[in-house]
Amino acid sequence: MAKTRKTLGIGLVGTKFMGKAHSNAWMSAPRFFDLPMDVRMRAVAGRDTADVATFSQRWGWDCCTDDWRDLLDDPQVGLVDNCTPNHLHAEISIAALEAGRHVACEKPLAGTLDDARAMRDAARKAARKGVRTFVWFNYRRCPAVAFAHRLVAEGRLGRLFHVRASYLQDWGGPDTPLLWRFQGKLAGSGAHGDLNAHLVDMARFVTGEEITEVVGAMEETFVTEREVVDASSAAAARAAPRGRRRRTAKSTVDDAVLFLARLSGGATASFEATRLATGNQNRNAIEVNGEKGSLRFNFERMNELEWWDHALPERMRGWTRIMCTDPSHPYAGNYWPAAHVLGYEHGFVSQAADVVTVLGGGRPQVAIPDFEDAWKTQCVLDAAVRCARSRRPVRV
Repeated sequence: MAKTRKTLGIGLVGTKFMGKAHSNAWMSAPRFFDLPMDVRMRAVAGRDTADVATFSQRWGWDCCTDDWRDLLDDPQVGLVDNCTPNHLHAEISIAALEAGRHVACEKPLAGTLDDARAMRDAARKAARKGVRTFVWFNYRRCPAVAFAHRLVAEGRLGRLFHVRASYLQDWGGPDTPLLWRFQGKLAGSGAHGDLNAHLVDMARFVTGEEITEVVGAMEETFVTEREVVDASSAAAARAAPRGRRRRTAKSTVDDAVLFLARLSGGATASFEATRLATGNQNRNAIEVNGEKGSLRFNFERMNELEWWDHALPERMRGWTRIMCTDPSHPYAGNYWPAAHVLGYEHGFVSQAADVVTVLGGGRPQVAIPDFEDAWKTQCVLDAAVRCARSRRPVRV
C-alpha cells in the first residue's frame, strides 16, 4: 500500500515585492524539485482587504485575510512565511513559533538587535518541540555562490587573506519618496540592514568563517529629506514635474555604510553598502583572495563565477570565467540545460525547495540560515553601527 504523502500548508504574510517573489517560489518549487512533501499555498495575509484578495487570486492562494493572526488559527497552515517590513518580523514570527508553526522570515532577521535576540530566544524554545526556523538569505542559492562556498570548503583557495564585498544600488536618490525603507522606526536601518545583511551572510557562508571584530566604520545619510507620498503612488510622484510644492519629512536611516573587519581565520574584510552608487543597479559582489587562488562574483552577472588558479605556471595565470549552469553546479541541474541562464527568482525557488526538504526530513543542497545563524549576522551589523558612532573598534 502506497504511503500517504504529507502536505505542508503555507501561510504568507505580505503582498508586495517579496510577497510576489515568495509566492512564485512556493508555486514553482514542486515543479522543479522532487520534494518529500506536497506544498499547499493555503492562505495569504495583507493589510488591505481588496489588495490581498486580488493578490490571492493572481498568485494561487486558497484564501486570504487582512489579519495575519487568522493564519495561526488555521490548522492547515504549517509554516508562516513572514515577508513584512522589518519592524514586524519579531511580533509575527514569535507569535507563529508560540503557536507551533514553522517560520520562514525575510532578512534582516529584525530591525533592531533587541528584536533579533527575542526572535532567536523564541526559536530556541520552539526548537525543543521540533519547530524549525528559516531566513531568506536567497543569494546563498545562486549556483555560482554555492559553488564558491564549495571551492573554499575543498581548500582550493588555501589560507584566506582578504574578503572584499560591496552591494551597490542607485535607486535611492533625492527623487525617491519616503518609503518605509527610509524610516528608521520601520526599517531599523537603511542600506546597512537591507544590503550589508546580504554581504555579511554571503561572506560568512562562502568562507565558512565568522566575523570577530569591526575595526573601522562609516555611516552616512546624504538625502536627509524625502517627499511624503503614498507607497502606491511613488512612481507617479517621481514622474511629476519638478518645482511643484512637496510635503517632505526626514529620512531617518543611512544611505551608505562602509566597514572593515577581521575574520576568525585571520583574514581582513571590507564591506560597502549604498543605494546611491549611480550606475550600479544591483551590484552585489564579493571577492575572496587566498594563498592558492581567488574567486569573485557579481550578481549582475549571476550565472558566472570568476576563478584565479595560482597553482598554474605564471605564464598561464589569469581570471577564468566559469559558467555555473552545468548540472554539476549546485541547483543548476534542477532547471535548464547548460548556459540556459537562471534569474533572480530561482534563488527563492531553490530555497523554498530546501525548506520543504528539511521539513520532510532531508538535507538541503546548501545550509539554510535559521534564526540562530541570522542572529550572528545581526550582531555584525550592530557592531558596525556601534563602531561608526563611537569611532573605535568593536568586538562581535
